[in-house]
Amino acid sequence: MIKILICDDQSLFREALRTLLSSFDELNVIGEAANGEEALRQAVSLSPDVVLMDLRMPRVDGVSATGQIRTRWPHIHVLVLTTYDTDADILRSIEAGAIGYLLKDAGSEELFQAVRTAAGGYSYLSPAVASRLVGR
Repeated sequence: MIKILICDDQSLFREALRTLLSSFDELNVIGEAANGEEALRQAVSLSPDVVLMDLRMPRVDGVSATGQIRTRWPHIHVLVLTTYDTDADILRSIEAGAIGYLLKDAGSEELFQAVRTAAGGYSYLSPAVASRLVGR
């Protein structure tokens, strides 16, 4: 069972994501956070396998939270799930320690594959993100 922490400032999106992920037998959403500060507290208390991390949030943003999670708990893998696909956002996230980068327009099967890949300790980049990086 892959334990997941969802971190996104939009409560409706968190609820929808929880419902979607619960439809996969091997995934278990163990917590939610509305900002990076909450994600840090949840990471220490819940010890998820994967954190699905949005980038732009109040208090502590996703890039900062990713860096802190990876520094403090290197066994926790952070998979960025966001609408932002600029080169700067992608590179800052990867440099902070994100194991993957997925856009919110991904389908449920791609999301499932990305979570499984990240939980296994392997990188996952959505095709659009990979193309941007290769193009650089």
